[in-house]
Amino acid sequence: MIPSVNDMGDKTLGLLIYLYGPGDAEEHIDPHLVAAWDSLAPDPGRDPDATEADLQLLLDQPVMALPEDERPALHVWHLSVRAAPEDPILTDEQWADIARRMVSATGIAPDGDDAACRWAAVRHADDHIHIIATVVRHDGRQARIRRDGARAQAEARKIEIDYGLRRVNVGDGTAAKHPSSAERHKANRQGKERTPREELRETVRRAAAGVTSDKEFFDRLTAAGLLVHQRVAPSGDLLGYKVALSDDRNEDQEPIYYSGSTLAPDLSLPRIRERWAGGTSEPDQDATTDRSSGSKRIRPSDARRQATTASWQAVLIIDQGEDGQISALIAAGGEVLDALAKTSAAHTRQELRDAAFAFERATRSHIRAERKHAHGLRKAARNLVQGGQALGRVEDGATTAMLIDMVFFLVTAAAHWHAMKGHAQQAAAARQAAEHLRAAYQATAPMYLGVMRDRGRRMSLPLQRKQTAYLRQAVPELAEQVLAEPGWYALASTLADVERAGHDPAALLAEAAERRELGTAESISDVLVWRLRRMADLPADASTLPEHTTTAPSATRPAAKRPTKSKERPANSR
Repeated sequence: MIPSVNDMGDKTLGLLIYLYGPGDAEEHIDPHLVAAWDSLAPDPGRDPDATEADLQLLLDQPVMALPEDERPALHVWHLSVRAAPEDPILTDEQWADIARRMVSATGIAPDGDDAACRWAAVRHADDHIHIIATVVRHDGRQARIRRDGARAQAEARKIEIDYGLRRVNVGDGTAAKHPSSAERHKANRQGKERTPREELRETVRRAAAGVTSDKEFFDRLTAAGLLVHQRVAPSGDLLGYKVALSDDRNEDQEPIYYSGSTLAPDLSLPRIRERWAGGTSEPDQDATTDRSSGSKRIRPSDARRQATTASWQAVLIIDQGEDGQISALIAAGGEVLDALAKTSAAHTRQELRDAAFAFERATRSHIRAERKHAHGLRKAARNLVQGGQALGRVEDGATTAMLIDMVFFLVTAAAHWHAMKGHAQQAAAARQAAEHLRAAYQATAPMYLGVMRDRGRRMSLPLQRKQTAYLRQAVPELAEQVLAEPGWYALASTLADVERAGHDPAALLAEAAERRELGTAESISDVLVWRLRRMADLPADASTLPEHTTTAPSATRPAAKRPTKSKERPANSR
């Protein structure tokens, strides 16, 4: 059950006309009163002789009884209470009980208070009610409704238990502002899935991914097609900004602007500037020079491999690091996901955008982020965007599958950390993002894993036995499970590639398996394939490599030295 306290108003009659009216899209059905401060209160919905004005006069009576100079400028309080989609349809009597509990909990009309405020609960749909009240009590004092939103949420949790309704995750006040019902109705009327507020929040977040300056940020907003207005002080200093969609206009045909801070707490200009404070805007060492422009560009495949490495290192810190570090890495992980969604191919674009949209909620909590620890991920996000721009958003499919696999583990690690901290909404958002990432992975990886499986099946039996021996030596406790998976042949092929590249297959496989648990993986062999190919710097697309021979090369480079657990590779190594 979701209660939502709306902004205070000054027109009781205007709100009543809306609640009893047809709605913006004829969505109000059978509007009627389910409860009120007085059982004899007029109901314009069911009584043909009653009007909205009759109810308004009674609600406003305590306000009008005050001297004019003592009346509050904003005296209309409005709370909507909505059931979850999977909840059963409640009766009018049940909604009446819920309304009384809400006005009592929020301080509008505490139980047993004969001088409380006047209120009325209107139902015009199966799944929700609206409660309207005037905040001047019968004794002339104003109601004590401080923290009314938090108290309404607390009461909603109790109501869910008492009525056997879906248990909604408890928030902590860090969520972005939800669109109002009017915004949603307008979007529905225009045939849009998301409101302008949601579209702008998603677009601004993608624009902020990996940026290193005000100019770059505003250039990205403009390139995304947004109308941008900058707020400048008399001194010339830039103070803030607001954005609008070109086709979202008011009745005077003027653009409807939203400031960054109203889109989300972390999208104000000062908060966005915190992301690059102390960072670097130096071009990546793997960037190449664009012949047409002379500027430095990074190849999409290199950008994705670097992001994979940075994400893996972030997973290790989320498992063991300090809270401030972890909070910064989760926020920066959101930037990587935004950048990946921004540069993704058509067959994965929607799932990745949905993942980024869901994970947005997981990037904010009350734990202050120590952003100096997130430069590797932020640089990875920047390189992803630049790599996508370099080739017109043409991605490298195999390295994309590798990166999605690693970001999935980052997101699940974030979900686990949030759950441990009691951040229910953030944990749920991360789990939802993980499901979208799983779907995006399934749309990307099979083609490339299939190539590796075919190569593994074509290996000679002696060479297959050799890879089986490496597996049993490196991970004896997982060997039988992996051998039974369809992906074993892809892992066998990868182990052969690892050996051909001059590494010790058993040592590298042991390292890949031990550095984080594999319990969340649907296919252990698939996960190990991508880890090994990243760690051994192998091409993600195995079709570029020659077929395996029966025996290993006669001369191989010395086995790679296995790094200690306490020292990770630099974020830009591959």
